[in-house]
Amino acid sequence: MGLAAVSALLGLLTMGLLALTVQALIDTPDQWPWMLSAAVLACAVGTYLARLGAFNQSHYAAFRLERILRMRLSDRLSKVPLGYVQSQGAGALTKVIHDDVKALHVFVADSTPLYARAYVTPLVAFVLLLWLDWRLALAALGVLALGFGILSRALRRRGEMARLYNDARERVSAAVVEFVQAMPVVRTFDTGHATFGRYQKALEAYLDVLTRWYREPGFPARFSWVVLSPMPTLAVVLWLGAWLVWQETLDPVRWLAVLLLCTGMAEAMMPAMMLRHMIEKVKLSIVRIQEVMAAPVLPVPDGEGERPRDASLRFENVSFRYGEGDADALSQVSFEVAPGTVTALVGPSGAGKSTVAKLIPRFWDVNEGRVLVGGVDVRHMHSDELLRQVAFVFQDTFLFADTIAGNIRLGSPEADMDSVIGAAQAAQAHDFIMTLPEGYDTRVGERGIFLSGGQRQRITIARALLQNRPILVLDEATAFADPENEAALIAALSRLMQGKTVIMVAHRLATIRDADQILVFDHGRLVESGKHDDLVAHGGTYARLWRNYEMAQNWSLGKAAHASLASQDKTQ
Repeated sequence: MGLAAVSALLGLLTMGLLALTVQALIDTPDQWPWMLSAAVLACAVGTYLARLGAFNQSHYAAFRLERILRMRLSDRLSKVPLGYVQSQGAGALTKVIHDDVKALHVFVADSTPLYARAYVTPLVAFVLLLWLDWRLALAALGVLALGFGILSRALRRRGEMARLYNDARERVSAAVVEFVQAMPVVRTFDTGHATFGRYQKALEAYLDVLTRWYREPGFPARFSWVVLSPMPTLAVVLWLGAWLVWQETLDPVRWLAVLLLCTGMAEAMMPAMMLRHMIEKVKLSIVRIQEVMAAPVLPVPDGEGERPRDASLRFENVSFRYGEGDADALSQVSFEVAPGTVTALVGPSGAGKSTVAKLIPRFWDVNEGRVLVGGVDVRHMHSDELLRQVAFVFQDTFLFADTIAGNIRLGSPEADMDSVIGAAQAAQAHDFIMTLPEGYDTRVGERGIFLSGGQRQRITIARALLQNRPILVLDEATAFADPENEAALIAALSRLMQGKTVIMVAHRLATIRDADQILVFDHGRLVESGKHDDLVAHGGTYARLWRNYEMAQNWSLGKAAHASLASQDKTQ
């Protein structure tokens, strides 16, 4: 801003020196004013260099701000409960981190040089005009005041219209993302009519807002922009100055200086208008960024925190709900898992199995009760220490758009290549990796799109093997695998589970028959626990799930077709 102010002052000084040069030519027409000409040239060059320096500094600052904001937002999101991230949604948080931060980048990059042009230039120019001739100064000021008066009346509803505009634009963006992401479903079911219809309605609403915003100010707004341009000010000063010179009450050189300076004052009005628009536009982005930065974080213990004494796990009267008005996802759940044992969590969909798995690494804090790892409440451990105890393999795999080796090293960046290859071999992934064009340096694409589901799952198992943490949480790691991949995954999981405390969320009950302990959940409550044979003999919820599982395993296409035909015959 200082450089931009210097640039503005040098620009005004250039105009003044031009007037003095003309005066010198009038006074001594036979002698060229070399010194004044050199001063004009120097000031003109200085104006350009100072403006260029201001432009460079403001953009460097904008890039620094962009990095600072994104780092701070990312750091904040890494400390908030996972429930906050899910409630906000990926789209909204992406908009804050990308679009809103970018809006602040544009504001800082473009607005800071504008401040000098919007405030320094008109103020200094007006003072110089008063010194040269107060009559012409007031005439120029009157033209600009008239333009601002008309414009302020035309823009009385600007704040409300800006809010409507941003809301309509966000709905269009959301509809576009939905339409593109759902393209396979769109082409399969509705050929785009329903989904594209929502986009079209959002676009029509956006057009309606734009039309209203253009029409409501009407002629006054457009006329004010004409008045605020340099030409009306120049015309008034030109005609009034000419009359004053004709009346011999104004020196012609002073009149020329006023003409040169008043255009600079009028030209500064446009940056002022742009600055006002930029401020109003960026306010919404600032509010959204501040909301994320103010999101509540999970409390952390003072000092070094406590360390677990072993790989045991215990839930004590745990109750948990995802939102304030939601029903309990877990209610008064208590169980204990001994070190080095395998515990399976089973139950109908929505029973709370995955919630149990996600409370262990403290993705959320419990509403009541305690979750203990190694005899220590997870709330009394630092997150780094807690995550050094627990490794995860979820059914929904996530790979970064990095190399295979980079994805395996996630969480263990210091691991050497031999360790990475060893983990991949144990995860039954090495053979397919070596068939890829660049082996371990092959990039997997966004979310691992270039790999199959089973291959992605084996990469995540290799990642868990490399971390070698004492507690392992498996959330139905073979749920979406085909038979061939499932065999490889089971072999990999068997290697991964050796010597670890395992918590396994299972839907395929055959995989957990030999578990040391089976915990049966229903409607957020722990209703049964024990070994497979005992639970089947008990005849409770687990026995019902087991019967349904056996029926599903014995189902075949031929039997289903036969049953359907028999049903039709009875109906006829």
